[in-house]
Amino acid sequence: MRNLKIYFTTDIHGSEKCFRKFLNAGAYYRADVIILGGDITGKIVVPIVSQGNGKFVATFHGDTIHCGTQQDLLELERQIKYAGYYPYRCDPDELQYLRDHKNASDEMINRMMIQSVTEWMELAESKLRGTGIRCFISPGNDDVLELDAILSSSDYVECPDARIVDLDGYEMLSYGWVNVTPWNSPRDLPDDELAKRIQSLAAELKNPNRAIFNLHVPPYNSGLDTAPVLDSELKPVVAGGEVQTAAVGSQAVRSLIEQYQPILSLHGHIHESRGATRIGRCVSLNPGSEYGEGLLHGAVVTVTPKGVKNHILVIN
Repeated sequence: MRNLKIYFTTDIHGSEKCFRKFLNAGAYYRADVIILGGDITGKIVVPIVSQGNGKFVATFHGDTIHCGTQQDLLELERQIKYAGYYPYRCDPDELQYLRDHKNASDEMINRMMIQSVTEWMELAESKLRGTGIRCFISPGNDDVLELDAILSSSDYVECPDARIVDLDGYEMLSYGWVNVTPWNSPRDLPDDELAKRIQSLAAELKNPNRAIFNLHVPPYNSGLDTAPVLDSELKPVVAGGEVQTAAVGSQAVRSLIEQYQPILSLHGHIHESRGATRIGRCVSLNPGSEYGEGLLHGAVVTVTPKGVKNHILVIN
């Protein structure tokens, strides 16, 4: 078995700027494998409303933006995509209809997500084909279930979720579901059910000592899972002038790592908890996320049959 160099990132939430950086990271860091570990889609649509005569107006980042030319319109759409939002051209009547009908609005957002990821799969193939770099993209808890078919349909990008993938003799176990969050996201599970699912996967490992865990939720109380405490209105709790924090990761994931002792575990989900730690022999990483600023947080890791040779957290 040879040494394997991995570039890992996560939680880009629809930012096309971050996705393009991800595709370039493999060559830049001379990685054998690049992994996008979940929460790849955005959450917000920015309506671009027709004013007639080829003119449009939108509200973006608090500013009212008028587009008088096709060039202006395309540039605005590019900026919106780079920020992790979805531009949607419509007329005033359609916009009002979407505001009045939540089901129609939700369906439209899902269509935008699927369209965007479909375009990303095509972009990934054009950028990476022939490079020899393997590319893995997993869904995360915020990604709708319909996305799985898109991620699995690519001839080049591989979706490793809910299975074990061979990486030149190393075994990568991936799972994008998380313990229950306050937002009732598409891939939330009670932690005991999450434990059953990941334990079932881990039982298929042939050599856990050479395993890599790609689990979206970090292990509980690891320093990679510290997030603000929220009140009943989902606002941060402030005491003594400071935002209160707590460990919100998964006990099931921590138990799995403690039991199987993989070489490496890769996580995301908690954007604020960028860092690295050890759980026994396992090096556990969460690169964090600042996707809204167009910054791609990542980790570059070299693994050997004996363990992690080196690792570094990077920002591009």
